[in-house]
Amino acid sequence: MAGGGAAASALSSPWRALLQRALDANAHLKHSTFFQLATVGGGGRPANRTVVFRGFQEHCDKIQINTDARSNKIGEIKEWPLGEICWYFTDSWEQFRISGIIDVIDGSSPDPAKLQQREKAWFASSVKSRLQYLGPSPGIPVANDDHVTDVHLDPSAGPVDTYCLLTLDPENVDYVNLKSNQRLMFTRTQEGDESSDWMARKVSP
Repeated sequence: MAGGGAAASALSSPWRALLQRALDANAHLKHSTFFQLATVGGGGRPANRTVVFRGFQEHCDKIQINTDARSNKIGEIKEWPLGEICWYFTDSWEQFRISGIIDVIDGSSPDPAKLQQREKAWFASSVKSRLQYLGPSPGIPVANDDHVTDVHLDPSAGPVDTYCLLTLDPENVDYVNLKSNQRLMFTRTQEGDESSDWMARKVSP
């Protein structure tokens, strides 16, 4: 669920090595895989929510997030595909702010590689997690006495239409360690491929 240390060590991104270390150090805390994702909402207003880290996309630093294709954020992200993650690790006192471009991968994607990524992420999720995509649309009004009807899902079945994979491609990473009073800013100096170089700067906390 945390993306795997071996995969992280195969990449050169210095911030990712720090992130993997934080994930490992805080792995005993269930909430260590939760972070906040901020995007541009309707009318240019900020929109923020807590999501679950679903690992890194293979062979790159893109961060994966599962979501419901019927949620408001899908349309908002398609209009403004900019996002920022804020991730705080309570035991090691480390914060990561990771900003970049968000890609929305749903069942209508014309790219076979992206559809394969979506399917792989679907099967990497628990059956219980997959079941939420068979429920009512997020945000619709419900009566207090409404009961969720029993839904059943074939564990071997592929992604349902309402399942959407988001990937955030990092461009800037702001790292703060409150224990060591250290702050590092990482900036991607080349965009558009998986061999991008990163520049690191020490700055005042």
